[in-house]
Amino acid sequence: MAVLENIRKRTTVLILIIGLALFAFVISGVLSNDMGGGAKVGSSVGEVNGDEISIDQFRRNVEAYSRMAGPSASSMQVVNQVWERELRTTILDQQFEELGIQVGHDQIINYIKTIPTYVQNPEFHNADGVFDENRFKAAVADWKANNPARYNLWLQDEQAIIQNAKEQAYFNLVRAGVASTLKEGELEYNLANNKVDIKYVRVPYSSIPDSTISVSKKEIEAYVKAHKEDFKQNASRDIQFVYFEEKPSVEDDAQVKQEITSLLEDQVEYNTQKDANDTILGFRNTKDIAAFLDRYSDEKFDTIYKAKNQLSPKFADTLMALSKGAVFGPYKDGGFYKVTKMIDKKSDGSVKASHILIAYEGAQNANPEVTRTKEEAEKKAKELLREARGNDAIFTQLARDNSDGPSAPRGGDLGYFQEGVMVEEFNDFAFKNSVGSIGLVETDFGFHVVKVDDKQDIVQIATLARELEPSEETVNALFTEATKFEMDAIDSKDFAATAKAGNFVVRPVNKINAMDEVLPGLSAQRAIVQWAFNEGTKLGEVKRFDINNGYAVVQLTAKYKEGLMAAEDASVLVLPKIRKEKKAAQIIKANNGKSIDAFAKDNNITESTASALTMKSPTIPGAGAEPYVVGSAFAMEQGATSGLLEGETGVYMITVTKKEEAPKLDNYSTYANNLQAAAAGRVNISVYNALKDASEIEDKRATFY
Repeated sequence: MAVLENIRKRTTVLILIIGLALFAFVISGVLSNDMGGGAKVGSSVGEVNGDEISIDQFRRNVEAYSRMAGPSASSMQVVNQVWERELRTTILDQQFEELGIQVGHDQIINYIKTIPTYVQNPEFHNADGVFDENRFKAAVADWKANNPARYNLWLQDEQAIIQNAKEQAYFNLVRAGVASTLKEGELEYNLANNKVDIKYVRVPYSSIPDSTISVSKKEIEAYVKAHKEDFKQNASRDIQFVYFEEKPSVEDDAQVKQEITSLLEDQVEYNTQKDANDTILGFRNTKDIAAFLDRYSDEKFDTIYKAKNQLSPKFADTLMALSKGAVFGPYKDGGFYKVTKMIDKKSDGSVKASHILIAYEGAQNANPEVTRTKEEAEKKAKELLREARGNDAIFTQLARDNSDGPSAPRGGDLGYFQEGVMVEEFNDFAFKNSVGSIGLVETDFGFHVVKVDDKQDIVQIATLARELEPSEETVNALFTEATKFEMDAIDSKDFAATAKAGNFVVRPVNKINAMDEVLPGLSAQRAIVQWAFNEGTKLGEVKRFDINNGYAVVQLTAKYKEGLMAAEDASVLVLPKIRKEKKAAQIIKANNGKSIDAFAKDNNITESTASALTMKSPTIPGAGAEPYVVGSAFAMEQGATSGLLEGETGVYMITVTKKEEAPKLDNYSTYANNLQAAAAGRVNISVYNALKDASEIEDKRATFY
């Protein structure tokens, strides 16, 4: 932050460095004078250091981002991503305004030249195929005059480009102020290379049972107050709920099974037009499988042949063993009842092969870098064929080292394929030869050294499937059950007891934040979170919610205000810390003034050693990270023994057995440069996070979403 303060003190200089004008020349400035932005209207979705974020613009941004993100992103994921982007833009814009940072025409053009979608677009290229800013500006002018839709898209891009160019200028200025001295480089070198050996005795804190250490509520409160920054909390809520899942009943299961079973055999139906009975062929005897499944099944006829590993793992063995025309089922697979009929089988119908492709100049799809002739390619392929057939040959390695095909990194592996997938010559070799065969095949792509790795039988099956779904009666009964539980829980004022009486499972969800969406056990349920945070919702209140596949009856069980954690809430975090402090004090009191040998003997501990410890990585093997203990060792003289040291995992006493200083270097610039590069690489993230932490942010999203 000191760097930022120095930047602020040099605002005038920065303005002169970044641009001579106090306004930016925007590309569309030739086309429009609008820098974007505009007056904020309506209420705000948040405030950053007193600057409002307009809800109207925020909603437009959410809509635009939703279209880009597609259906895979939930509404709250989009809202949260847009919020973080708006926060960043607002915080950095405040910095730009304070420092007078603007961007000019050249900076914008230079930034555009880093964007592949513009630089690689032939529309903006000159006769030499190079990005031409004049052609680019002419294109923008043409869009404005003749293609308003594309021009509007450009204006959106332009604002992002301006913002990114400003950020680049800002962070470059901060980065320019990041430096590491040779002295810092020397320190870094010494931290990593000065070494110390110790022998030590450690009495671990775990040697004292937690049950023997009493901690009062007042001690927890005092600890929380003394470490306020560690125990801040956001406003949050606890709930508990009972989930009533909408699923098929036993009766529904039996009904679906009966329906699919009835479709197996032929049925006689009266035909009113003929005034006679017709025989309707069932699944077992139908002559038109595709039409039958179109009419009666929830899964259509798939004509593709499949190997065993492509079938349902639970039933694959049974299905593969069916003879042609045989039927298996009904069986339950996933959420369906199924009956499967074997239509056709092909022995060794799927082949797994590997190859080494030797291409030549002029071959189909040959890499332009391939310059060998066809004769040279054939000669090399024959040499590789002989080598591949050798007893010690590793085909995958030969393919990696020699193949010109895209499968080379995979050792030439082409996976499994069926007849007709590969070119004719390759196909014939793979299917006419046995597993393990290696041969040479010529195609339009070049010469292939082919190895047949495996063969599988494949089958064509037809599956009559009916999805298991709850019936209307089941759905109505579930609604009645959930509603009754809701009313009983409200009347009894004892949610848990009511659930126990009905043999329902109560599930708690704790510390829900105002902008949470996903609740464990219920997935995305924004409505429940909003209800829990509604000012009108009272502690202990119960409400039923319609959710995907059922209902949730929810009770609000706790409210937490923003601020410092209460002792009860912080106890889980604080108790281990206070216990450790008390255990350390107890061990130190019992062993004060003892020699290292007496310390070991009286605590029945064996003396240990650790060598080549460094300050850069202050870890003691077998004990873990112990920065204080290792740091103490470096501060001691060789041969000296410490007093009792309060470490992370126990109380230590150490003797320094050896100290080794790293050899002096003539120059520490390499270490200084590495430090500077690492610090410069962290500038974007570190500076923004520091600005964000220092900002006063009021988040009102929960009011609108």
